[in-house]
Amino acid sequence: MTLYIWRHPKPLHAAGLCLGQTDVGVEQRKLRRLANQIQGFARRHRLPKEVWVSPLQRSRGVGTILAARGFRCNLAPALAEVNFGHWDGRPWQQIPRAEIDAWCERFADHAPGGGENLHQLFARVEGWLATLENQPQLAVGHAGWINAARLLAAGRGVPTQAGDWPRPVAYRALSVLTIPAALPAPVPPPPVSC
Repeated sequence: MTLYIWRHPKPLHAAGLCLGQTDVGVEQRKLRRLANQIQGFARRHRLPKEVWVSPLQRSRGVGTILAARGFRCNLAPALAEVNFGHWDGRPWQQIPRAEIDAWCERFADHAPGGGENLHQLFARVEGWLATLENQPQLAVGHAGWINAARLLAAGRGVPTQAGDWPRPVAYRALSVLTIPAALPAPVPPPPVSC
């Protein structure tokens, strides 16, 4: 299965923040620009007019625009960005250095801010990917989620060192992932429209 996943547009007022599942807005014109990009890509490549989005408005907003243009928009909570717990939405400068160091020392196992560790993120990503039908899929996601999916598609495991975590993909960038058929197949939840 091929997953075409775009990172959401740049959110408003997020510079310097630890941004995971905090729901921040995006300028409407940036949402439209990404929707235009996806619509044109789907048309050029004759892909289904169906898109998966996370519940966070920086992803969901693109899906809402596409739904108004005739796309089927599916809301997938499993597509949400990593959960940073009580760090989420706070400026990085306000997070105690000792807490960041503890995360880096046990990068795969430590849940930053009491949120979600990398093993949990990878399990969530892998579980959702396994529910998809074996046909091209379009999605709008988040940098941490996309990085986890890219590592899984490459057959790599959860990084144990912070230095092994890939740089985030650019806003509105497309990642094309070939997902192996060997992923476990949990029972898929019914799709929820945007």
